[in-house]
Amino acid sequence: MTHTSPAFIDAGVKYTPHYFTVPLDYQDPSKGSLQLFAREVSLAKENADKPWLVFFQGGPGFPSPRPNGHNGWIKRALQDYRVLLLDQRGTGNSSVISHQTLAHLSPTEQADYLSHFRADNIVRDAEFIRQAFGVKQWAILGQSFGGFCSLTYLSLFPDSLSRAYITGGVPSIERHPDDVYKATFKRTKEKNQQFFTQFPHAQSLCKKIADHLAKHEVLLPNGQPFTVEQFQQIGINFGVSDSFLPTYYSLENAFIEVGGESTLRYEFLNEMLIQQAFQTNPIYALLHESIYCQGFASSWSAERVRQLHDEFNYQSGDKYFYFTGEMVFPWMFEQYECLQPLKEAADQLARKDDWGPLYNAEVLAKNRVPVSCAVYADDMFVEMDISRETLAGIPNSKAWITNEYEHNGLRADGERILDKLIEMGDHIYYCQS
Repeated sequence: MTHTSPAFIDAGVKYTPHYFTVPLDYQDPSKGSLQLFAREVSLAKENADKPWLVFFQGGPGFPSPRPNGHNGWIKRALQDYRVLLLDQRGTGNSSVISHQTLAHLSPTEQADYLSHFRADNIVRDAEFIRQAFGVKQWAILGQSFGGFCSLTYLSLFPDSLSRAYITGGVPSIERHPDDVYKATFKRTKEKNQQFFTQFPHAQSLCKKIADHLAKHEVLLPNGQPFTVEQFQQIGINFGVSDSFLPTYYSLENAFIEVGGESTLRYEFLNEMLIQQAFQTNPIYALLHESIYCQGFASSWSAERVRQLHDEFNYQSGDKYFYFTGEMVFPWMFEQYECLQPLKEAADQLARKDDWGPLYNAEVLAKNRVPVSCAVYADDMFVEMDISRETLAGIPNSKAWITNEYEHNGLRADGERILDKLIEMGDHIYYCQS
């Protein structure tokens, strides 16, 4: 079942909302259905003859962008394509997952339901839409986790694709998440060292904040106790460009004197709450490790690997303070207000060892679809060496390896990056001919 809402035009760009009803479980439609939302974006004064480009957002657990203006990667895409911004299942306007929508289910029911929200079913949703539109083939653009979805698409439905563009998101197709976190903890430590080298005073500021949190009960504006572990997690920002200076400014303004005593400012605490995206997008925490799992359990991989890096376990009086990065830990489901109701489901998902396959190495080894990728040499979230390892087994793929950008390159300079990837994809195609 599909339907389309009225379109609107802004800055010469036409936006058309589409809605689709799809199975929760494509292998067992009796389990119920979901509503999918996708926004078609095209130039207002063009006909409908251009091919499609489907965008897969990073995450997991975040909706597709809501464009504001004719700029960035969408501006470049619209030269050649009509763009479909898909809200992946569980995000945005696609049967959203939250502590509210899961509240009526038992923990076991929650875990079973959530197990259908990985890349394999996200790709099946896209295939459902392609068939509903009557499109023979379309191109895909995957950012970060969206790149993981792109390799799943290439594994499951390669004949449906004309091109694949990937930015900061070429995963291992077989490694355990332990390997991923061993690499990313190393990268995260390097980013910490770069930050504290640039801002030497930040180390004492961080230790002052952490020691204050260890000695006092501090509440965030939602009433949640704020802890050292939560404070460390703002280090996730180090994986994107231009984040060092704003972080330093936040640390510099963390304290205020009230009644002769030093306390953390409301502005600082409010900012810390705003940065806790897990509160509003719990899929990111619930399924983050499972995006690597095929026939094995994650068993709280990041937590186990963290214990090999004691420098990230700050205690008052320690010589150094380090921020953590893009990792999920079991204590989050005890501390974060909106994750607490999902703790038992998270534990079940971490123990789940019968995850189905996400990639097909044999299909990828015979790939004919031009695959062009931006691989960021200093990426804190997706390890360059693992990306190169994967691409070595995928013919008709090409990597642009660059240290000009961080993980958010597509957002920072998307017009240039997508232009480069389109040029690379065309070159691969013509070399095939």
